[in-house]
Amino acid sequence: MSAYGGALEAIDQIVNRGTDADEVLRDVVAVLNSDYSWVGISFVEEGELVLGPALGELTAEPKRIPISYEHNVVAELGVVAGELGTEERAFLECVALLIAPYCLVGWDTGGEAWSP
Repeated sequence: MSAYGGALEAIDQIVNRGTDADEVLRDVVAVLNSDYSWVGISFVEEGELVLGPALGELTAEPKRIPISYEHNVVAELGVVAGELGTEERAFLECVALLIAPYCLVGWDTGGEAWSP
């Protein structure tokens, strides 16, 4: 993932700042938007994908990376890109893993306090 090391480091710093979920996701989208013409995160709400933070111009069908939390798909990372190579897909899957706790829109915590 050396070609994506700088972006991954920036995203890791964003996630570790401990700010609120909305800010984390907006900042991650901004970092990714420097490499992709369009980036968006869609959340699973009542079985449907609902677009959340997004930047850029949606000029083609985005490549989609599922974002899972505790073995449940809770969101989807979309980027407008050419064919995703193995290294690029691994990078985006790593980003999805890092941001998963921040994508829990409407997640039922059973009344328990939650923090990512």
